[in-house]
Amino acid sequence: MTAIGAMIGLLVAIILILRKYNAAYSLILGAVAGGLAGGLSLSETVSFMIEGAKDISPAILRILTAGVLSGVLIKTGAASRIALTIIQTLGERKSTIALVLSTFLLTAIGVFIDVAVITVAPITLAIGKKMNYSRMTLLLAMIGGGKCGNIISPNPNTIIAAENFNAALSSVMYVNLIPALIGLLFSVWLVKRFPFKGEWVTESLDEAEEAGPLPSFAGSMAGPLVAILLLALRPVCGIVIDPLIALPAGGLTGILLMRRCRQLRISLAYGLEKMLLVAVLLIGTGTIAGIIKHSTLKDGLLVALNGLSLDESFIAPVAGALMSAVTASTTAGATLASASFADVILAAGIPAVWGAAMVNSGATILDHLPHGSFFHATAGAVDMKLKERLRLIGYESLIGAVLAMLTFSGYQLLFLF
Repeated sequence: MTAIGAMIGLLVAIILILRKYNAAYSLILGAVAGGLAGGLSLSETVSFMIEGAKDISPAILRILTAGVLSGVLIKTGAASRIALTIIQTLGERKSTIALVLSTFLLTAIGVFIDVAVITVAPITLAIGKKMNYSRMTLLLAMIGGGKCGNIISPNPNTIIAAENFNAALSSVMYVNLIPALIGLLFSVWLVKRFPFKGEWVTESLDEAEEAGPLPSFAGSMAGPLVAILLLALRPVCGIVIDPLIALPAGGLTGILLMRRCRQLRISLAYGLEKMLLVAVLLIGTGTIAGIIKHSTLKDGLLVALNGLSLDESFIAPVAGALMSAVTASTTAGATLASASFADVILAAGIPAVWGAAMVNSGATILDHLPHGSFFHATAGAVDMKLKERLRLIGYESLIGAVLAMLTFSGYQLLFLF
């Protein structure tokens, strides 16, 4: 199948998404258009679409079960307790650092980045009003921390990248740890560069209602720690605990230790609701990934990289960035890139763990574009005007680019030595 056909399919999907059509249906229709435009018959197109959706079905199952941990963290108030503790510990003078750390930690332990921003936003606005910070400063601090946490988290983007490369989830998380920490320092520095730009906060939004008092910090952290320890058994001891088991086990352990068993039902319902939206999007993403995988688009990208005298390993972060731009989503971008380019990346001699890690960090470069939900959800969290939200895109892209380059540099250093 021709590369032009794949590009036409992507273009159709982008146009439909920009016109506010459902993203999953847009991607499916784009897959059909791409297959037919690329020279496939209708039956071949459908066959490749189904094959692409089948390839990501194991990851979708793991993502659905990850909703247990995510739902518990949000609905028990554990996420709010973690954020509040960090902010109170560091104090008002270091409030921007506290905001970066809060969303970093929440996202790193498995909370969706947009949910992490929404969770921290009420506290953030209260700080902004008291310390005379602009909404742009506050939102950039939260997004910067969230992006850094997202490349080391058991979130859908990391799960699906690891799955498509057949790499251990814990290993993919581990190799991005140093880039995430350096990116965290860069995010703090970047936020400090413009503390008073944009509209100032004049009044804070009401905090979300909590079901009773917040749990303790130790109890709030118990679930994520159990999940991470179970995942770490594979690289450390050779004991394989699949994320399908480890992540729900962490969530259930956390709710038991926090003594919030009465909230289990609502936590499970919330987690499943959030993950179902991702699962449906990934099915649509899988269909167009199946078309791209059987096209010559990958060969064209390799030729372009060679023409620019760039190493073949550069295809991993570039693919992540391009596909996140198409979908305006870290998860969908990581899915498209890893499902479509994993075989080419592995054939170039790049280890599966590093291929998945570079795709994952590359997907943070352009995942915040206006045709995606993240752009609008984060703007609404701090009541930000569209004009100011658009001004943040360059700064967000810079943070993502730094993360991608750090992961790429880490691989290069390991390869050279």
